[in-house]
Amino acid sequence: MTDNEKYMAEALKEAEKAFKEEEIPIGAVCVLGEEIVGRGYNRVESLNDPTAHAEILAITAAGNHIKDWRLDDVTIYVTVEPCLMCLGAITLARIKRLVYGCKEPRFGFSNYPVEPDLDISQGILADKASGLLKEFFRLRRQE
Repeated sequence: MTDNEKYMAEALKEAEKAFKEEEIPIGAVCVLGEEIVGRGYNRVESLNDPTAHAEILAITAAGNHIKDWRLDDVTIYVTVEPCLMCLGAITLARIKRLVYGCKEPRFGFSNYPVEPDLDISQGILADKASGLLKEFFRLRRQE
């Protein structure tokens, strides 16, 4: 298992928490060196907050953990391609590396004419991230 897979597996654990709470199952972890310094999963519904995305919550937790909003040496792992808002937060936090699982065809940042100054890796455990999303929405349609 590569480091990317190891940390994406941790992000998937966060996504599973969201799934269990009937939130869209997206998870994120922030890694500094070999330490996870921030975790988050979507909590939009439970917090009644449209900004409570996994990435935002993981970035906030990381900043609180290291006592600095500047996350220059942090890598963020997200199960699904970030939206524009989250890409903005990643950029403002000065994160230089983004690793994500599956693409987000509707709201993902790559659908827009932006060129983030980031080292981006995609497709890490994409099948698992995509499968969790598909199962979530399959169950929602049955309700």
